[in-house]
Amino acid sequence: MKANGSMASHLEADRSSLLGQARRVVVKVGSAVLTSPQGGLDEERIQAMCDCFSRVQEKGYELVLVSSGAIAAGTKKIGLGRKPRSIPEKQAAAAVGQARLMWMYEKCFERKGKVVAQILLTREDVADRKRFLNARNTLLTLLKWGILPIINENDTVVTEEIQFGDNDCLSALVTNLVQAELLVILTDTDGLYDRDPKTHPDANRISVVKEVDERVFSLVDLTMSDVGTGGMISKLQASRTAAIYGVPTVIASGKSPNALERVLGGEDVGTLILPKENRLNSWKHWIAYSRTVSGALVVDHGARKALVERGKSLLPSGIKEVRGSFGAGDSVSCIGEDGLEFARGLVNYSSDEIRRIQGCKTSEIEKILGYKFFDEVIHRDDLVLMI
Repeated sequence: MKANGSMASHLEADRSSLLGQARRVVVKVGSAVLTSPQGGLDEERIQAMCDCFSRVQEKGYELVLVSSGAIAAGTKKIGLGRKPRSIPEKQAAAAVGQARLMWMYEKCFERKGKVVAQILLTREDVADRKRFLNARNTLLTLLKWGILPIINENDTVVTEEIQFGDNDCLSALVTNLVQAELLVILTDTDGLYDRDPKTHPDANRISVVKEVDERVFSLVDLTMSDVGTGGMISKLQASRTAAIYGVPTVIASGKSPNALERVLGGEDVGTLILPKENRLNSWKHWIAYSRTVSGALVVDHGARKALVERGKSLLPSGIKEVRGSFGAGDSVSCIGEDGLEFARGLVNYSSDEIRRIQGCKTSEIEKILGYKFFDEVIHRDDLVLMI
């Protein structure tokens, strides 16, 4: 909430200290920032934004840009007259618009003597560990060379099963991918409010959010803009993902002049979401948020308690039910007897194998299967609590 006097000075000092530590920053720019009221790309605003980003780079920051806008740009270029609805329509619009979007960035950054690179990702690229590491190596090399990576979801080949759904989610995964220290989400609003500022003129901007919980989500309606995809809900979800990795997020207006410079300068703009104190390491963050969940294991109360309270591995004796079909190495949800997910992990056995050994002691695995690779169905090093 808003603060006055010495309290305001204290909050600004803390904010400046926290954000001042960041040197590698992921910046997500939404479609609503990049497009004009008439549709299509707003070249004047994009040039001003690129000028700002260039000045930030010259101060020694490493930037990774996650940019929406391809579908919106393609929709205008094609003359469709409405937002594409089906996956094939979105793919076609993106195929046209992505070229125009990158041409715009190329032109704007070239005026400042900067080189940019295009990276297109799908969820499969971050869910597969080898492809995840390949993407990381490419991005880190570009940053080493002083080149600005511009990332977008690969809308031209995406399907319902592998799409990120919005670039807010993608930007949070990219913070882990490049091991960034700050996520900045530039949108068409200047942060989170305690009420809808469009209908409540006296609404107050929330300066700092300690934790994105149900109370915070309750402040936002599940709405979608005409050009964007996720609304404030997806931005809060992205900030929560980044927070678990130990990365703070600032949600601010990309239409505000020099927004990124003001954020990095520690000014009280937008909404700052604080990071978790007990961050996940990169491996566990990848398990929890980058991997696609392929099935579920329902575990009994004793096994749940052992996993949550004592940091134990999941043994076959604690498994009551296997849901879905999956192979060894896949990611699965761990569900309690209350039906709620409390953990995710990588399994050492396939769904068929686990069905045969569920409820049994580890000493019985080899007798039942004819072999034994591991005592644990999920080792604690490959398990992440989601509560």
